[in-house]
Amino acid sequence: MTVTARAATTEALDLLCINTIRTLAMDAVEAATCGHPGAPMALAPLAWLLYTRHLRHDPRRPDWPDRDRFVLSNGHASMLLYASLYLTGYDVPLEELKRFRQWGSLTPGHPEYGHTPGVETTTGPLGQGFANGVGMGIAEAHLAARFNRPGHEILNHRVYAICSDGDLMEGLSHEAASLAGHLGLGKLVCFYDDNHITIEGSTDLAFSEDVARRFEAYGWHVERAPDGNDLAALERATRRAEDNLRQPSLVIVRTHIGYGAPTKQDTAAAHGAALGKDEVAAAKRFYGWPTDEPFHVPEEALAHARRCVERGRLLSGEWDARWQAYALAHPALAAELTGALAGKLPPGWTDALPAFTPNDGAMATRAASGKVLNAIAPRLPMLLGGSADLAESNLTHLKGSGDLLADHWGERNLHFGVREHAMGSVLNGMCLHGGLRPYGGTFLVFSDYMRPAIRLAALMGIAPIYVFTHDSVGLGEDGPTHQPIEHLAALRAMPNLVVLRPADAAETAAAWRVALERTHGPTALVLTRQKVPGLERTGVAAGEGTPRGGYVLAPERGGPPRAVLIGTGSEVSLCVGAKQRLEAQGGFPTRVVSMPSVELFAAQDSSYREQVLPAGVARFVVEAASPFGWHRWLEGEAGGDVIGIERFGASAPYERIHEELGFTAEGVAARVRARFGR
Repeated sequence: MTVTARAATTEALDLLCINTIRTLAMDAVEAATCGHPGAPMALAPLAWLLYTRHLRHDPRRPDWPDRDRFVLSNGHASMLLYASLYLTGYDVPLEELKRFRQWGSLTPGHPEYGHTPGVETTTGPLGQGFANGVGMGIAEAHLAARFNRPGHEILNHRVYAICSDGDLMEGLSHEAASLAGHLGLGKLVCFYDDNHITIEGSTDLAFSEDVARRFEAYGWHVERAPDGNDLAALERATRRAEDNLRQPSLVIVRTHIGYGAPTKQDTAAAHGAALGKDEVAAAKRFYGWPTDEPFHVPEEALAHARRCVERGRLLSGEWDARWQAYALAHPALAAELTGALAGKLPPGWTDALPAFTPNDGAMATRAASGKVLNAIAPRLPMLLGGSADLAESNLTHLKGSGDLLADHWGERNLHFGVREHAMGSVLNGMCLHGGLRPYGGTFLVFSDYMRPAIRLAALMGIAPIYVFTHDSVGLGEDGPTHQPIEHLAALRAMPNLVVLRPADAAETAAAWRVALERTHGPTALVLTRQKVPGLERTGVAAGEGTPRGGYVLAPERGGPPRAVLIGTGSEVSLCVGAKQRLEAQGGFPTRVVSMPSVELFAAQDSSYREQVLPAGVARFVVEAASPFGWHRWLEGEAGGDVIGIERFGASAPYERIHEELGFTAEGVAARVRARFGR
């Protein structure tokens, strides 16, 4: 066979595989009677090009550490990903494509991390995958700088992402693109599916900016592929993007949504609904496809696509050989990297945790957190993070490290800028990459800006750490715009997120240990701006009680308890003061329970919960925040109350605010006495 004939045969096989992706997407959506067929039909050539010619991946080993990462940010086009994974040999059988969007299938409506082999992140909320890709790129650059050695380049991979008009409309993409351009993430290549269509119609209804110039202004390299069906042009644009290692690249690909569907191509009707039997048949005739056999996969197409299995085996095998040489030359580094990628904490790291006592004096829990972080950082080199331009307030700066910037990738202080949403999503990408325990700080009130990213971290079961300071009206003079009220309740409502609001420095150290030892879900550390006293514990020690979420900090004196005061954070010291006042009157034994984490306490067995909160005793919850959610812990027949805040705060010194709102030891004691008619 001549070279020309072989090329013609390869082109024909490529087109056959591309049309297989298209028709599988149409058939899966048709079988489910819902979904998004148009984008997979348009993007099939690009996905085929990436999976077969550019991505360094091993379908039989999806977690190979040095693989390239692929992110489908427009997750509604999930059948593009599932069909590509099936064809190229991942453990995603054809039967699972037939079960698209059904209970328990490997092919949910949007890609889910940890559920489907080959899916690198959960996407669907637009912009999230784009920003996750930035985080993955930062992780790769940092780890490569730390672990690669001359002659032993053990980490060197790229991040490829596909995004849509919707992704680039979302404000999150602006934040993340700005950060990526500033850092010069040259191994990040994003493809913009420029199909001119949104759900409501043409993009020009709401979107008319010059995307290329916007990204150039961010510091990105921009390429154009005028025809998404032209594999040769796509190949050239991709190669040029890959060649630029000083800037992230955006490749603008002009596609036609619903390509081949005679009445729905280039219309919103191809976006988010099944095409219908007649339109599917017409599109298949356009592709030269049989119309009477749903989920038809030509044998020659499958054989051609499955060449990726052998290619992947060779790529990962070559890396294995390099790894063995690396481990021989640098055994300590190899052991460290192996542990980091496995998410293991180094042995003995807890020895570095500060042991705070009441003799240390009053201290803001944010200050205690900063001390803990800097004490443990030398023992935990996988810790990397920073703040959304609030490091001096959040106290998240690592004093022994410089700033992570372009050409300074090995440093550990990452400046996210005033980009809370991007910070949350970038943290997710860093977690998903593996090898790091990232953290990010901001004020608790601004957790609202990053809530979608927090939710996805909880959904994926990954473990970023959030340092949320200025946790209540106790922040004082900045006033109600900066004083969180409803935020604790809202965060606690999120499944798989653990919220820890420590009462003092000792609990703060214990809370950091809890956060770092959690591996299946994010943790929020909620910390004070104002100083709080170090508490004398006559009950359970902070290190023992904090991991259980709630514990008896100060047992009752003078008989069985008549009241249990449940406090969190800075309000625990108010509970201690109220207890002293109530018991000083005689005949009113009072127990103080510190409950830094409602979620952890709820996870304890019933016998422990009853030991801490005995039945038949009135319970009073004290928290300078919305009372929403606390009533579940009150003892119905014994009375009790939630002492919280159901208004916004005020601008004043925090002592005056606490006095006006009743958050003093005497104010708490008075509420308890009033409940008992005393």
